[in-house]
Amino acid sequence: MTQDWLTQIQWTADGLVPAIAQDAHSGQVLMLAWMNATALQQTLAKKEAVYWSRSRQKLWHKGEQSGYVQKVLDIRLDCDNDVLLLQVEQVGSIACHTGRNHCFFKQLQELETPQWVTVDPVIKDPTQIYG
Repeated sequence: MTQDWLTQIQWTADGLVPAIAQDAHSGQVLMLAWMNATALQQTLAKKEAVYWSRSRQKLWHKGEQSGYVQKVLDIRLDCDNDVLLLQVEQVGSIACHTGRNHCFFKQLQELETPQWVTVDPVIKDPTQIYG
């Protein structure tokens, strides 16, 4: 199978591309992660999201430990060929390792001084998910 589709992606110097996971039904942006070519190929083959963990320096099948996998329904490449958008079905409605529905739970609010305020609740305690 030809790999021309992979060469069309504008990978970073370290061989990665940002991948936005969006809930296919609600449109909610769930998270941003990174993929290398192997992660993208495995995502295509499994129809479930596989990312590259920059902190652990290894492939990460989303939900491999928690069970909260992302079933991939569609993959898009942006106009500059440097960002992926994954339309996913989030199993169990928890996408964030903090036990929330999505990773964007801090909102910048202008009080006396601007500050980040947590505005979305924890759905499940992470210690119950990861031990």
